[in-house]
Amino acid sequence: MYAERQDGLPGRPVYQLRKVSKSFSQGRIRALDAVSLDLHEGSFSSVIGPSGCGKTTLLKIMAGLTPPSTGSIMLDGQPVLGPRREIGMMFQQATLFPWRTTIDNILLPIEIRDGKAAARDRVSEAAELLDLVGLKGFEKVYPRALSGGMAQRAAICRMLITWPDVLLLDEPFSALDELSRDLMNLELQRVCLARNATAFLITHSIPEAVFLSDQVYIMSPRPGRFSEVVNIELPRPRSLEMMVSPEFGAYTHYIRTRLNEGAESA
Repeated sequence: MYAERQDGLPGRPVYQLRKVSKSFSQGRIRALDAVSLDLHEGSFSSVIGPSGCGKTTLLKIMAGLTPPSTGSIMLDGQPVLGPRREIGMMFQQATLFPWRTTIDNILLPIEIRDGKAAARDRVSEAAELLDLVGLKGFEKVYPRALSGGMAQRAAICRMLITWPDVLLLDEPFSALDELSRDLMNLELQRVCLARNATAFLITHSIPEAVFLSDQVYIMSPRPGRFSEVVNIELPRPRSLEMMVSPEFGAYTHYIRTRLNEGAESA
């Protein structure tokens, strides 16, 4: 149930959730119910499920932004009790500050955490990240001059500049058109492979989940729990042409069927 590194050996356990539950309104609303998972180094996992099933709540708990009602969250053997340096997050909108240049937006987490002098020392690293995502030459450009896809690439760099062990992604490309979204998924795959990043994605797109993931966690309607984990055994790196293959279609059809069955039984 876990991904293998490119050398064929399983990656070390990075993230471990055990029977995580979350309730609101003094226990009257149960959002999550006994969710457990393991994320291994270098793996890419997605969670997909109906609206309101607790996906974003789960991500906030994993990020240390919201405490669970019950259960435990461990990162590298240490409990997650609040935001951690090892955790990087990316949201639906790039949220770049319009008065800062691209490279200054990328360096913002370093500036906030360690000060302006430390951020200046990381300029060359930020420039290398921009080159990695195809934005070389846009270092001094302001956000208004960037397309949606370019802004999201810059947001990827801002997340990576802190060298997080885990990338938590909350539908980062949902606002983009289909073509831009496909290109950004290619970019995200390339970055994760280059950095051996461990990633966890929330998405409503079954093709996106299949394209990016080693495992797809199917979540039931509220209270959210994992009804099934689908291992995606497609070779990497994956290409857009692969999305029209029979194997890819079989995965998307299976996951869609399982989601429909879950909705009908809810």
